[in-house]
Amino acid sequence: MLLHTCTPDCPDGCPGAPRTLAAANGERPFTVDLHAHVLTPAVEALVAGRPEKRAEPELMRRTQGEASVAHNLAHMLPPALRRMTSLDERLADMDAMGVDVQVLSPSPTQYCYWADPDLAQDVVRLQNEHIAEACARHPGRLAGLGTVALQHPRLAAEQLAHAVLELGLKGVEISASVNGRELADPALEPFWARASELGALVFIHPLGTSLGERVNRHYLANTIGQPLETTVALSELIFGGVLDRHAGVKLVAAHGGGYLPAYFGRSQHAHRVRPEARGMRHAPREYLRRIWFDTLVYEPAILRHLVEVVGASQLVVGTDYPFDMGHYDPHALLAAVPGLSRADAEAILGGNAAALLGLALPASPNVSRTHA
Repeated sequence: MLLHTCTPDCPDGCPGAPRTLAAANGERPFTVDLHAHVLTPAVEALVAGRPEKRAEPELMRRTQGEASVAHNLAHMLPPALRRMTSLDERLADMDAMGVDVQVLSPSPTQYCYWADPDLAQDVVRLQNEHIAEACARHPGRLAGLGTVALQHPRLAAEQLAHAVLELGLKGVEISASVNGRELADPALEPFWARASELGALVFIHPLGTSLGERVNRHYLANTIGQPLETTVALSELIFGGVLDRHAGVKLVAAHGGGYLPAYFGRSQHAHRVRPEARGMRHAPREYLRRIWFDTLVYEPAILRHLVEVVGASQLVVGTDYPFDMGHYDPHALLAAVPGLSRADAEAILGGNAAALLGLALPASPNVSRTHA
């Protein structure tokens, strides 16, 4: 099952049950999931008749392959769509995972970067108001990230300000590129300038991959394609000087930052030997320690390497709820990381995200929510 919630019929020590990292006093650490998605049904209704939306099934068959599309439609999407639209099921799953606060962000399938300005206004408004309303219903359990029409940069800057200042959202989620335009493109400067001015959180989560039909087998479009897109996006922002010009942005990268932290030495070397790779003020390593990365790397040894490269202070939990490429046992993952101190584990589980989002840490975490 995608997510397992224990029942009285489960045996003691059920292997399907999420485990929690217990603190010295028997309570589990405060836990924040910063990578969790929500779907806005009103947006689906709004765009259903648009030719760009009607073209999506054929595009997915070409870029993901028939086998992946068939599996998604039959097995992955039905429970995922239900969980993305049911607050009651979401809260129950959070309890099962030992998650105190979940940060909602739009399903990437609803970026709609093809929309004209008028339609984009409505798409973004519906999503951001929907997420803000959900957070208002459960303010102790949910926080929110909105969306912006990044294909229209000046409009996106206005939408970001409205999301943060008027709706109380913590920032926005964006893709790793927009209609072939890289995130460091000069046309996007108005958006980055506003994000820096507001100190907004910008969560980079790709939709698909520019590798196209080259990876339309074996689910490679997702498995290797999406991390590659994040790698390119972060590299563009670093080498393009965006993080120098807009230092106030709180940048968070999905999927552990893709491949960049795992092979950052090559970026370091290029910066030393290539003049065209010196368009920023510092070496690449310095920027990696100014970006936050989620823990969605699956293996304890890989997470240990991420800690060594970027520092424990730059990591936050990300489950990718509710998709099948997610990881739903963050406590067990952190507990298995070699040499990780309890203080660092607790910071990664919730302390770092609380500081990043301006959340109040509880005096005593509520452990009764977690099903052990």
